[in-house]
Amino acid sequence: MSMNNAYLGRAKKMIPDPQILSVVAAKRAKQLALGARPMVKCDSENYLDWALLEIGEGLLTYEFGTPGDASSALPTLGAENDPPESGEKE
Repeated sequence: MSMNNAYLGRAKKMIPDPQILSVVAAKRAKQLALGARPMVKCDSENYLDWALLEIGEGLLTYEFGTPGDASSALPTLGAENDPPESGEKE
């Protein structure tokens, strides 16, 4: 499977920095592979194409966190199923 260059071009217009684009697209592709619902219809079976198309459509954004902050700008899956933080009651 190869990446769709048209989707990549559209995504580059929304996130011009190639390093940031690759991280955002990879995180979203992983979410899609783990069962997240796509926000667009895409003919490709490649999750990276779906992620790039979502970025190109302006449906995904990113933000810089502080160093050591594990939170993600992208939606997370199953957060309600995560184990409680130390000190929290179940």
